[in-house]
Amino acid sequence: MLTINAYAAPSATEPLVPVTIQRRDVGPKDVLIQIRYAGICHSDIHTVRGDWGQVKYPLTVGHEIVGEVVEVGDQVSKHAVGDRVGVGCMVNSCRECDNCRAGEEQYCLNGNVGTYASVDRDGTITQGGYSTHIVVDEDFVLRVPESIPYEAAAPLLCAGITTYSPLRHWKAGPGTRVAVIGLGGLGHMAVKLAHALGAEVTVLSQSLRKKEDGLRLGADHYYATSDPATFTELVHSFDLIINTVSAVVDIDAYLKLLALDGTMVNVGAPPEALPIHVFSLFSNRLSFAGSGIGGIRETQEMLDFCAEHGIACDVEVISAEAINEAYARVLASDVRYRFVIDVSTLG
Repeated sequence: MLTINAYAAPSATEPLVPVTIQRRDVGPKDVLIQIRYAGICHSDIHTVRGDWGQVKYPLTVGHEIVGEVVEVGDQVSKHAVGDRVGVGCMVNSCRECDNCRAGEEQYCLNGNVGTYASVDRDGTITQGGYSTHIVVDEDFVLRVPESIPYEAAAPLLCAGITTYSPLRHWKAGPGTRVAVIGLGGLGHMAVKLAHALGAEVTVLSQSLRKKEDGLRLGADHYYATSDPATFTELVHSFDLIINTVSAVVDIDAYLKLLALDGTMVNVGAPPEALPIHVFSLFSNRLSFAGSGIGGIRETQEMLDFCAEHGIACDVEVISAEAINEAYARVLASDVRYRFVIDVSTLG
């Protein structure tokens, strides 16, 4: 076993603290990664606070991981020592169910193994990327293109794929009108990706405070949802709406903004239930859907797409000792647009 430095949550109510954790020995198909940067996702905060259910403490979170391969098992063929790599939200799946065989491991019918707070193949609880090293099966390790800086690549492993996957699935592209609710960590990536795919992009944000940013990132239009006129002016305006916020919103009001056969996709994950009246869907043959991350194949496709189009996350790099302050700022929407931990500061 490898003992490494990390940050962990001791409980749902206490600040994260420095700890040491154990990583398994490198197996025949495993890759040992020295982590360079780890993004802070709102999901990390929800998880350590128990918003999505009970977890076992102490827990090290973080599923936006980039670094370098420092050791490989003797049967590894996809990665080599020195490679730039990344790890996202999952580190294993059953690989045998219909969804896994279709390359949709994120929807494994037997439950994929999350990068943290899941039961790993050896029966231990997985621990995430707020740590100096991680051991992962080679099939769940991504190649990070040279053209994307490490720190800007880290959030692509969650924020990037979480927005790329629904944009691809619902065929965002030239001639389609896409609205993005919220301009945060997920939202700013949705804008960049939808723009690069060729869609006409509108940001729907609570205020116009970030309008200049939204237009710079690739939005064609920007509206404040706090203004009732927005919901009148934009009726039947969009083919696809991506809701990125992790809070309760008025789903029925947004559904009215969809054109015939339009779809609203939720990628934000509030702990509370989202109310919806089914009659809102009848008016224009609408769909209300959810989307998780992407499979390994699609995540690699996203990374390569970002490299081709010069896309990366807008990040603020912090030291490990600033993690708790960063959590408070995420909850206050005071980040543009993703905090990334410089893991070298873990010691």
